[in-house]
This record gives sequence, structure tokens and C-alpha cells, in this order.
Amino acid sequence: MSQDPNSPTGPVLSGPVLALRTVVDRLDAVSRWTIVATMAGMALLVSAQVFQRYVMSSSIDAADELSRLLFVWSIFLAIPHGIRRGIHVGSDVVVRICPGVVQEALQRISALAGMALMATVAAMAYVAAMDKWGELMPTLPVTAALYYLPVLIAAVHSTLHLALFALGGRGVWGEHAWKESVL
Repeated sequence: MSQDPNSPTGPVLSGPVLALRTVVDRLDAVSRWTIVATMAGMALLVSAQVFQRYVMSSSIDAADELSRLLFVWSIFLAIPHGIRRGIHVGSDVVVRICPGVVQEALQRISALAGMALMATVAAMAYVAAMDKWGELMPTLPVTAALYYLPVLIAAVHSTLHLALFALGGRGVWGEHAWKESVL
């Protein structure tokens, strides 16, 4: 992987790193718009519930459950975007005092460990979703597994982000993007 410091798009990629980056970019775009839709739906639903309750003296039966479900989806789908920008909480005191090459190696090892964790989370979320698949939500005629599916999706999506970091290093998104995310 080479870096063009004058390129606004970031590093010059090739081979499997480029293929993975393309897949992750597309997933990020779909995920981003899904987050916007779920947040908008949640805001509209809660606003409608407040209006219905205080102005119309009535209630939307499924509003609490549906808004909670939309919140869960939006939060879990956002996790991989935090990985991409390097904004999740972490402790890097020791890493920062190491030379650049050692920092890069430690970050790649950390990405591999994160991949193992996310693969475990994905497997457990799949088991939980299958366990709840036959169970319906109390106020909605849909499967209760809808609470576990965003965990599964986020874990797989996060695994892909971490694989990209492990293969391409922290500069895989471009040095400019990394500096912005850290500041």
C-alpha cells in the first residue's frame, strides 16, 4: 500500500485490501442511510406519541417498543463507523510511546484481537436471534429476534472494518481522516 500525501481520497490501495475497502465503503453507505432512517423514524414516532398522549389524550400502543427497537438498530449499526474513525474508547498510553513501526504492529495485533471478539459476538448474536425467532414482541406482530439482528450485523460489519485495519494499517482510510478522528 502506498500513500499519496496530496490525494484527498487517501492511500493508493491494491489487491485484497482494495477489494475489502470497496465492500466496506458500500456497507458503510448503506449502514449510514439506515441509521439516518432509524433515527428519523424514532424521532417522528416519539413526537407523534407525545402529541397523541398530551393533545389527543390517547396513545400509540406500539410506540415505546418500536422506538426502543429503532434506537437499538441505530446504535448498533453506528459501531463500525466509530471503528473506521478510531473514536471508540481505548487505552493507548503504552502504544504512543513506542516507535512508529511498533505502534503500527500493535494496532494491527489489536485489530486481530478485535476481529476475534467481534466474531464471537456475531456467533452469540446469531444463536440468540435463532432462539428468539419464534417469539413475538408484545405489541408488534414481529419476531423478537429483531433486537438481536443489529448486534449480528454490527459484529460482522465491525469484523470487516477490523480486517481492513489488520491488512492495511491505520492509514487505510487516509492519514487526513485518521488525524481528524483523533483530534
